[in-house]
Amino acid sequence: MPTRHTTTLTVDHVASSAGPCGLGHTVTLSPYVVAGEGYCLAVKALDDKEVYNQLEGADGVFRTIRKGETLVGALGERQALKGYSGRIPRHIAPGDVLHIQNMGGILGNVAIAHPDLGPALRVEVLGAVVVGEPARHARIQDDAIEPVEAMRTSAPLVMVSGTAMNTGKTYAAAALVAGLTARGLRVAAAKLTGAALQRDVRAMVEAGAVASASFVDAGAVATTGRDMVPVAKGIIGHLNLASPDVLVLELGDGVIGPYGVDQILGDMELQRHTAIHVLAATDLAGAWACDQLFRTRYRAEVGVVVGPATDTPVGVRYLETSLGVRAVNARSAPEALADLVAEDVNEWRNGPVLGPATGPNGPRRAPVGLHGTQVPS
Repeated sequence: MPTRHTTTLTVDHVASSAGPCGLGHTVTLSPYVVAGEGYCLAVKALDDKEVYNQLEGADGVFRTIRKGETLVGALGERQALKGYSGRIPRHIAPGDVLHIQNMGGILGNVAIAHPDLGPALRVEVLGAVVVGEPARHARIQDDAIEPVEAMRTSAPLVMVSGTAMNTGKTYAAAALVAGLTARGLRVAAAKLTGAALQRDVRAMVEAGAVASASFVDAGAVATTGRDMVPVAKGIIGHLNLASPDVLVLELGDGVIGPYGVDQILGDMELQRHTAIHVLAATDLAGAWACDQLFRTRYRAEVGVVVGPATDTPVGVRYLETSLGVRAVNARSAPEALADLVAEDVNEWRNGPVLGPATGPNGPRRAPVGLHGTQVPS
C-alpha cells in the first residue's frame, strides 16, 4: 500500500509532464510503484549530458539537469522520428534505472541511443510520489478533462497540422492567435497531440489566447496507442466554456505517424466544425503528398500552406500555381496569414456549416502570394 514506509524528499525539479498534479518541490514517496502512464515518480539523474540535457519545469522554465540532481516526472510512452522513443516497463521498483525521454520529463525505458543525441539520460528510481490523506499515488489523470464521444456545437476550428515534427506549426499557430486576437476575436488554443511538453501551449497563451489546454490536461502523457478523437473533443468542449469566437488547434507530430493526428483529421464531426486547415510543410514533396491525402482520405482541402516550404518565392510559386493551394510564410507575412484565416473563420461563422471543402476535388481559392498579394489564376 502507498501509505506504508513513506519518506519525504525535496527535489530539484518538477517536470512539466507532472504539471497537472500541482506538486511542490517537497514530495512524499512510497516504495510501491505503479508502472502505468501518468503516474509520477521521483528519480535521480545518473549522468551529465552535453546535448539534450534540458528539462522544462512545471513553471515553464527550462533548466539543465546535472548528475545527482533529483526530479519528479510522469511515466509515459514516446514514439518519435526525431528524438528518443521508449516505453513503460511492466514492473518498476526503487533502484531501477529508467531514462528521460524528452524535455518534458517523460520517464520510461529507451532501448536505443539516438545518432545525434547519444544515449538518453539515465535516472535512478527513488519512489512513487503520493499525495492526499489517505495517501494515493499522484497521477495526471486524477483531475483530467473528460473525453467526449459526440460534439454537437463548437466555435469554428482552425486546425494546424504538419508534414512532420519541427515544421513551424507552433510558430504559425501562435502567429494566428496573435493575429486573430488583434482582429477582435476571442481566441482559445490547444495542442491536441504529441508528447508532454507545455512550451507550445505557452507560446499560444503568450500570443493572447483567452483559454488554453493540451492533451496532458486530458490525462495523456503522450498521444500514442489510444483513440484520440474523444480526447480531442473533450478538450474542444472544455475550451468552448470560455465562449471563444474561434479555436486554434495545433496537432503535434506529422499527419502520418503514431500520435493520432490521422484519427482527428479523419473524424467527420470535427471536419464539420473546421473553418480551415493550415498545413506546415518543410518541403514541396511533403506538401504535395498531404494535399493529396487531405482530398482523398479526409475529404477536405488544405486551406493554406506555411512553414519552410514557403520561405522563398520558388516554393510559394509551385504551391500556388502547380497545386493551387494558397501559401503564406508565417514569419515574413503574419498579417497576410491572419487576414486569410480570419476570412475563412468569418465565412464559417456567417454561412452554413459545410466544413472546409465541398468534396475531394472541391473549389480552389485564388492564391495570395508570398507577402499577401493576389496571384492571378
